[in-house]
Amino acid sequence: MKATLKRRHRRTGIAAALALVVLGVPALAACGSGAGDDGAVKVGLITKTETNPFFVKMKEGAQAAADANGLELIAAAGAYDGDNQGQLTAIENMIAAGVKGILITPSDTAAIVPTIQKARDAGIMVIALDTPTDPQDATDALFATDNFKAGELIGAFAKARFAGAPAKIATLDLAPGVTVGQLRHDGFLKGFGIAEGDPQLVCSADTQGDQAKGQSAMENCLQKDPGIDLVYTINEPAALGAHTAVEAAGRAGEVTIVSVDGGCTGIQGVEDGKIAATSQQYPLKMAQLGVEAVAAFAKDGTKAGGYTDTGVTLVAGEPVTGVESKDVAYGKENCWG
Repeated sequence: MKATLKRRHRRTGIAAALALVVLGVPALAACGSGAGDDGAVKVGLITKTETNPFFVKMKEGAQAAADANGLELIAAAGAYDGDNQGQLTAIENMIAAGVKGILITPSDTAAIVPTIQKARDAGIMVIALDTPTDPQDATDALFATDNFKAGELIGAFAKARFAGAPAKIATLDLAPGVTVGQLRHDGFLKGFGIAEGDPQLVCSADTQGDQAKGQSAMENCLQKDPGIDLVYTINEPAALGAHTAVEAAGRAGEVTIVSVDGGCTGIQGVEDGKIAATSQQYPLKMAQLGVEAVAAFAKDGTKAGGYTDTGVTLVAGEPVTGVESKDVAYGKENCWG
């Protein structure tokens, strides 16, 4: 009994040290071999935030897969979307804790690279989830949605919905220097059949994927051009914020909003008519595959490599001709599974 309590105490101490370092408080660290005090291999998960439902689901998937494979999950996150320093600190701490692998959704896809390389140099396998690093091969592998395709699908949907009529388009983007945001934006333009600088693009604003910022960005865009009738959004929180602004302007039902994510709240937004269509992705699957890859690496040294497409599905409130989509019932059944 005393030995069991002692082991629990040690594991609790490691978790506490991790929490302190992520918060910016120095903590003692000791190098390890990838196994916890009870012999379990340790795997780290670093997300952009702890509160975004997308990353909450990702953490659930990672925990379930870690439990199924007998691994110990250590999770950390930035204080906000774009908190590169918080993620750097988390990597440093996980190196010291002796994890066998790190799964990360990088906030700053270029600035994080030197610290990722430090982890790889220490023999840790690093896998990017959802968001590729810049360059992509800075990690051992990438498990993610094809974000360009996700944008392309909603762009093609919008083009078919407008049936050749011109549009006044607002793009509510993520933030500069984040590959996932640029890929979705560029994919939308291709799907709609236009290029950057097209006169139909009347307003663009960054939202950091936040609902309140999405609302204020849309309010500003509507002040700039009250005739906006098509809105591309980086994710569903931004889309729901945009809808609030559109509704307040008395233009509900006149503006088509398309998005990416396919979370349960977002699919409800499609059912309610707030979002016309969204590209559904599967963060739980990303995390599950990532943890399983670390388990395989720990078992026999097999390293994951390259890009694994975890899938994307267009979910639409009303289908359009020529663009394959699923209905709301499908979206609800598969939201972030």
